[in-house]
Amino acid sequence: MHSTVSDGCFQDNDDFHMAPGFFLEDLEEIFQYEVLKMLKKEGKIINAIIEMMLSWRHSGFHVYIGSKIFSDDKAGLGNLARYIIRACFSQERMVYIPAKVSDDNTAKVVYTSKNRKSRKTFNALDWLARLVTHIPGRYEQTVRYYGYYSNKSRGMRRKAEADGSIPAVIPNGMSSKESRQNWARLIQKIYEVDPLVCPKCWGKMHIISFIEELDVIEKILRHLGLWEIRNHDPPQPQCHKVKMLSG
Repeated sequence: MHSTVSDGCFQDNDDFHMAPGFFLEDLEEIFQYEVLKMLKKEGKIINAIIEMMLSWRHSGFHVYIGSKIFSDDKAGLGNLARYIIRACFSQERMVYIPAKVSDDNTAKVVYTSKNRKSRKTFNALDWLARLVTHIPGRYEQTVRYYGYYSNKSRGMRRKAEADGSIPAVIPNGMSSKESRQNWARLIQKIYEVDPLVCPKCWGKMHIISFIEELDVIEKILRHLGLWEIRNHDPPQPQCHKVKMLSG
């Protein structure tokens, strides 16, 4: 899946606020979670398979973020667009050998790798069979547009005669570290539970440090008996009743 994504967000006045830097590890985990959830919903996999896949050292999921391309870089935008919709193979690296000149009277296709270091020979019919699997079906969409780039949003801007204007770019003043530390606020906003409130004494906890070493994280969670817990629902919001006494 190849995506062209805005490096930030658009406001109602079409001003564009740039986002801080992304952490690829976080995006890979989100990508993995959403794909596995979708496959489970479609009935393609079960919890046992998900548990096994999550235990793999190499998840098989990978996210790559290329260099930023600014709105005035027309050549860069054009190259990116062509890259996203380009064919799955290069015709320049494909050589067709007719049956009449082949050693065994069988038509073949020789395909050279991108780095030019290896070649693979296919039977011509096998090559066609592999190739047609990449041809989209009738009425099948291969490119989709969302949000600011959707057909509806573009139509509204075109109607307002603002489709050709370039939004004002406003740099983000928040560092990547500060952005990442917003996790507590976001958890509280979504799940209505403050992760920085101690579940035993209800006192306010303070962040001492962020631990990112996987072996240390595993050791701590195993000591707490939380390492094997997966796919559980978010915690329920705590309700407290306060009785008011008046003299």
